[in-house]
Amino acid sequence: MTSFTPPPNPVSQDALESRYALRVAARLTENAEAVGPDIAERLRFAREQALQRAAVARRAAEPTPAAAMVVTSVDRSGAATLGGGPSTWWLRMASVLPLLALVAGLLLIGKIHVNSQISAAAEIDAALLADDLPPGAYSDAGFLEFLKTPKE
Repeated sequence: MTSFTPPPNPVSQDALESRYALRVAARLTENAEAVGPDIAERLRFAREQALQRAAVARRAAEPTPAAAMVVTSVDRSGAATLGGGPSTWWLRMASVLPLLALVAGLLLIGKIHVNSQISAAAEIDAALLADDLPPGAYSDAGFLEFLKTPKE
């Protein structure tokens, strides 16, 4: 007598198990009418229990979403809760505060930049008004270099 050894390939083993299950189900269906009423009732009850166990096993095998696994707060008794904890105005303000600091910083940087451009233009204007230059010097390409040179 020889024993059956399943092939090492898991895909073919799954296919063999599926075919075997289909054959068993077909045989049971063929002989279902020949079974007595008491055995039919016991089979129905066993089938319902098997379906319940399969549903429980599927629910246990389902991955839980990552968001549901994050503990968001701890209440006064020390128990962790998954929902949002007590929502107070200072918690909301603390979440908005970094955004306000960012906007204020950007506005301050813009104001400093504009002021530096204004002061540079004012220095050039002051140099133009204080110096005795011929009108042709203003259209000269090297005029800016002339303004940058230190006075003696």
